[in-house]
Amino acid sequence: MTWKIEYYSDTVQREILALPSGLLARYIHLTDRMIDFGPNLGTPHTRAMEKGLFELRIKAAEGIARVFYFVKIGQRIVMLHQFVKKSQKTPSKELKIANRRMKEMKND
Repeated sequence: MTWKIEYYSDTVQREILALPSGLLARYIHLTDRMIDFGPNLGTPHTRAMEKGLFELRIKAAEGIARVFYFVKIGQRIVMLHQFVKKSQKTPSKELKIANRRMKEMKND
């Protein structure tokens, strides 16, 4: 059975689709693999963050981007938030946004 990719909102989907072309191509490639093989592609592609939150690690000539996601019952992967990395450490602001959105989705 294949997995399904969903988005927290239309805005999140538009932000992801607005990534620079190399990062977008990599995102599409990795999410195609997630649909076929599930949300855990292993390092260096995916990484568990905290309390059910994961990150999709995207790297291309334009830089590095991250897309936070979580897994819902029924083989659904929900993309919560994306950002382009500018430093080594993941900014706590970005994590807080993803965690807040994940809690909202779990409470619905």
